[in-house]
Amino acid sequence: MTPNTLSDNVRYTPPAIALHWLMAWIIIAVYFLGLSIDEIPVGPDRIQVVGWHKWLGVTIAFLWGFRVLWRASHRPPADPADSPAWQNNAAHLVHIALYVLMIAIPVSGWLMSSAKGYTTNFFGLFDLPNLLEKDKPLGHTLKEVHEVLANLLMALVGLHIAAALKHQLINKDNLLARMRPARKSRS
Repeated sequence: MTPNTLSDNVRYTPPAIALHWLMAWIIIAVYFLGLSIDEIPVGPDRIQVVGWHKWLGVTIAFLWGFRVLWRASHRPPADPADSPAWQNNAAHLVHIALYVLMIAIPVSGWLMSSAKGYTTNFFGLFDLPNLLEKDKPLGHTLKEVHEVLANLLMALVGLHIAAALKHQLINKDNLLARMRPARKSRS
């Protein structure tokens, strides 16, 4: 096996790869939408951006469910054999934290909206039930929790990217190929 080809048993499955990249792009988009909300004056534009932020957040929660079910029923590739155990253990801890944050952030946003007295809607298709009674001080606290969790997620995403690039550029072990969509072979 050459360094640029990987057998199927060391790659993630196509659905796992698709979920990874789809969620990655949505998470980045929803994070930057969230950052922009406080910069937009109160009015229709702000309401629209908040709506998009919520829609994408609910989408992340739904995709998280599919991703967890897929991961539970499909074993991921083995850890790189040449990586020290502490690096593999750290990678597992980061992945667990990423999975926890990918659901904790949408749930904290839903709780925040409920406490602020706003309904969370999914693309105009249906409303999620409010989980809490209206409580503005609690809503403010939950907003802070939501923001801290989102910033923590972005820090871990940065660490995840840095580790992947380290494997690709320094270790030169082609680890990125495990999560890269399969390329069609040219015959």
